[in-house]
Amino acid sequence: MPQSQPAKLIILDRDGVINYDSPDFIKSPEEWIPIPGSLEAIARLNQSGYRVVIASNQSGIARQFFDITTLNAIHQKMHRLAQQVGADIDAIFFCPHAASDNCDCRKPKPGMFAEIAKRFDMSLKGVPTIGDSLRDLQAGFIMGCVPFLVLTGKGEKTNATGGLPPGTMVFPDLAGAVTHILKSASHAA
Repeated sequence: MPQSQPAKLIILDRDGVINYDSPDFIKSPEEWIPIPGSLEAIARLNQSGYRVVIASNQSGIARQFFDITTLNAIHQKMHRLAQQVGADIDAIFFCPHAASDNCDCRKPKPGMFAEIAKRFDMSLKGVPTIGDSLRDLQAGFIMGCVPFLVLTGKGEKTNATGGLPPGTMVFPDLAGAVTHILKSASHAA
């Protein structure tokens, strides 16, 4: 069935954007706690026709803080809590490597974003990407995404440090960024 308009996509970082972050890593489902309003913001994106994709560095696997089974359990909890508020996360992309592995998928390199473009068979030009760290924004910006910084997680520090990609918009949290994106989309329609 042909679509009348191309699929709308948005790419979110996980830790510090959707859930509270920890300097000691999120190592169990019990430690994964959503930031108030974040899952509801994803539901609002879904209701407006957006497919929501997560791109997350998860070097805790390489560092052996947790394994893939635990990461899957964390993501099952995230999906379950999201569904309870009517939100759907279409896909989760993650990099399991440590920075020393020098892989192409670890943000700020664009490998995960290139994989998302390939999987969804679309250009990422103009696709919003929301993160709390400079590397989140850089990885998306390289692929043509529109960068949004949230001040949750590492966001305050990231904003204070500066060096953000050109055109980065800054919002208090995911809910605020989503409100702006949806309002802008409705004005453009």
